[in-house]
Amino acid sequence: MNSRAEQLKALDRLLTIMDELREQCPWDQKQTMQSLRHLTIEETYELGDAILDNDLNEVKMELGDVLLHIMFYSKIGSETNDFDIADVANAICDKLVHRHPHIYGDVKVIDAEDVKRNWEQIKLKEGKKSVLEGVPRSLPALVKASRIQDKVAGVGFDWEEPKQVFEKVQEELGELQVEVDAGNKEKIEAEFGDVLFSMINYARFLGINPENALERTNKKFIKRFQYLEATAKEKGKELRDMSLEEMDVYWNEAKSKD
Repeated sequence: MNSRAEQLKALDRLLTIMDELREQCPWDQKQTMQSLRHLTIEETYELGDAILDNDLNEVKMELGDVLLHIMFYSKIGSETNDFDIADVANAICDKLVHRHPHIYGDVKVIDAEDVKRNWEQIKLKEGKKSVLEGVPRSLPALVKASRIQDKVAGVGFDWEEPKQVFEKVQEELGELQVEVDAGNKEKIEAEFGDVLFSMINYARFLGINPENALERTNKKFIKRFQYLEATAKEKGKELRDMSLEEMDVYWNEAKSKD
């Protein structure tokens, strides 16, 4: 792997290229923090895909794209004299030191859960009015639910064991069925949300990331369905003209290839 000197040289090279692009490239000159925002979100999702696929070369490439965006925002910040990349790096360094008193202070911890609890308590002491202030409003609902549950658990608001959470899942499913039978759409939606929220909580107790779990299932479904489409096409058939029984044959073939 690269030495620290080589790593710093590479970062210096990227900073220089960023300066040159901002000065000379018409597209780069036009960009603002607002115009870059949606692109940053897209790059982050692409990184997430690469991680799920365990494609380490692609992870490396996507990390580069994300790093470029960090450099870009910092360059824009420096042009208005608000902050530069050194301020960004120092700010996160200061935060990490402050929030790790078990490393940089005299606080004792037993395990990772102790660290998480300390982290949330320190954030409250820093002026946060709620442990939930750190959950971005624009997060997708599934990810947001997971972060909410993780945050409140960090201050002790949590179940004691997985069995209790599973019982809650079953309770919520029962309440959903009651509303389904009653046919009230608004209440069905509310109870369905409760079921999802409790399932996400159960995933946390099982040590599973619900977003990753669902995305793996999405990818698996896509792969199987595309096999079904391709096989049907090879046999000169259209899916819309096939019965479910016929499609199940190809579906089960696809499952056997997982």
